[in-house]
Amino acid sequence: MSENTSYTTEEIARLLKISKLKVYDLIKKGELPSYRVGKQMRVDLSDLEAYKQHSRSGISGSIPPVPAQAETPLFTPSSAPQLQHTQLPVQPGKAATDNVVITGQDMSLDLLATHLERSETSFRPLRSYAGSLDSLIAMYHGESDIVSTHLLDGDSGEYNLPYIRRLLVGFSYIVVHMLTRSAGFYVQKGNPQGIRGWSDLKQNGIRIINRERGAGARVLLDEQLRLHGIPSSHISGYAIEENSHFAIAGRVARGEADVGIGTEKAAKIIDGIDFIPLIQERYDLVMLKKPGHETLIRTVLDILRSAAFKNELSSIHGYDLSETGAVIYET
Repeated sequence: MSENTSYTTEEIARLLKISKLKVYDLIKKGELPSYRVGKQMRVDLSDLEAYKQHSRSGISGSIPPVPAQAETPLFTPSSAPQLQHTQLPVQPGKAATDNVVITGQDMSLDLLATHLERSETSFRPLRSYAGSLDSLIAMYHGESDIVSTHLLDGDSGEYNLPYIRRLLVGFSYIVVHMLTRSAGFYVQKGNPQGIRGWSDLKQNGIRIINRERGAGARVLLDEQLRLHGIPSSHISGYAIEENSHFAIAGRVARGEADVGIGTEKAAKIIDGIDFIPLIQERYDLVMLKKPGHETLIRTVLDILRSAAFKNELSSIHGYDLSETGAVIYET
């Protein structure tokens, strides 16, 4: 193998049979040299081999294996999300010892991570970016401590709880409301195709840009197509995916598609599109209730209910914060 070979953090975790959090901890401590390529951390083969040699020599502590699942997983390993973590800098003078992985894509979670880092606790927030369904799967597999979700159950019209109950079977958890926001269609300026609602997707020649599997916007689209009896195979562009609201809005603005699904926030930033509101979606947080998490849950609730957090979040267009911090469900 070439000495120029490098590995992602996920590949390192698989090779060493440890968790990705352990890999990031080794990087943070300087035991495993790394460098960043775009948004991805990489480790050279030579540095990995040096670390393994040091470990065999007793220079570095032994690495415990990842505990086996106590029950049969709901998902195969291949369906588990591949998460990328971003670590916030530790505040000067603060002894941060407890990693807390916050998974989701909305910028409100970045703000939560910042406030958690500033709190008088030992928590060290790590941000992972994944869609709602993948976030819940990551929590099931023990890879996340706080996850966000905005998943519509078309039959009941209820957001999030039907999915949480099905995915986190056997777990004790608390669901807390973060915010409500408007979701709908991005269309080209002036709406030349006259798209107003879900049934308009039946029109011949309508081109769509879709979100990736597991994203809340993808689930919203799939549920609405099912309820309106529209086969996805009849929609041009259904298989073409982007991984953010801004990317979807940008492609619609450039004329690469007639319609995309996302939140109002991106429509206020991207020029050349109009926004057609269709639904008010609930954006909630899930935290596991397990030994050692009592302080984390209490701290997060205090942050969400604080005037400082709400004031900062209110500066972002399109968020309804009237119920922020309310406990929606608790096992």
